[in-house]
Amino acid sequence: MPEILALLQVIQPLVSKTTLRQMSRVIQAILSMTGRITMLGISRWTEAGGRYRTVQRFYHNEMPWREILWSFFKNLILKIADEYLLVGDEVVVDKAGKDTYGVGRFFSSIYQRVIPAISIFAFSLVHVKERQSYPVQVTQIVKPEKPAEPKKPKEKRARGRPKGSKNKTSQGVVLNAELQRIQSMLQALLSLLAGILPIQYLLMDGHFGNFPSAWMTRQANLHLISKLRTNASLYEPFAGKHKGVGRPAKYGDKMDVRKMKKKYLKETIIAEGIQTDIYQTTLLNREFQFPLNVVVMLKTNLSSKAQAHVILFSTDLAVEYKKMIDFYGLRFQIEFRLRRPRCQTVLGLG
Repeated sequence: MPEILALLQVIQPLVSKTTLRQMSRVIQAILSMTGRITMLGISRWTEAGGRYRTVQRFYHNEMPWREILWSFFKNLILKIADEYLLVGDEVVVDKAGKDTYGVGRFFSSIYQRVIPAISIFAFSLVHVKERQSYPVQVTQIVKPEKPAEPKKPKEKRARGRPKGSKNKTSQGVVLNAELQRIQSMLQALLSLLAGILPIQYLLMDGHFGNFPSAWMTRQANLHLISKLRTNASLYEPFAGKHKGVGRPAKYGDKMDVRKMKKKYLKETIIAEGIQTDIYQTTLLNREFQFPLNVVVMLKTNLSSKAQAHVILFSTDLAVEYKKMIDFYGLRFQIEFRLRRPRCQTVLGLG
């Protein structure tokens, strides 16, 4: 108990003394107990002052979790001289029953289907050398209840372009509700990190491998590292001469990721009968308004000749392929951390 209280002193300005005392008892019980973690179970493993009602009151308090997590990280973990990455991801945790707040039906990548669960979106800072992730912002995703609306018949429109319509400019990007929520979380988190910890890269999975996500990341002065679809259309920049008539060409030859040009080959690795060819170059995609730094990893089974590939990309055109592959691999640290039941319970999500 004294050791836990000493660690909790860093968040003393953020919570009341009562909440601090309750938190110390809850943490001690969670670290000591075995089996399923419930509020009743926590109360049975606490010392004096940890009754069931006390545990209930603790979990009903609204606390500034973002500031609490950042205070822990800044005072106890942060090493200013080392490099950190910002990783964002949605984690789905299966839940039974209907009493848990925010429980709904979410798609789980583990079960490969929609399951009763809670969904959590988290930002974590990943220490590159130690290869450890530290959550600094965790938000539960709650699906809004949509009232049933009567279907309106679609109005039929005549063929062709309507009279008086003008060409639409593509200067602005409209973010969907999911990206708007993530953008507000990102801005709030970066305001805490400003002047203390410089962050250059944001890593997110293939769900965010699109232009709106990349645009949102660049607006925050960060570079995105993510994954494109395996069937993404990629083009070389046009290298020919402009003939002086019409608009200058932007897109060159379409790239076949299974038949990349040898000049883009960076490394070949052969292990256990699998040959991995790694390519890197700057390519274009029609959905993006700027060029992408693309890394293609093509795996070939030397016996069966079967092939599979992964396409990573970054908005930073200068980052080399080894660093991009290593950074994207570190993205999985956030799932290892947040899927632990005790971590979810301490954060009030269990």
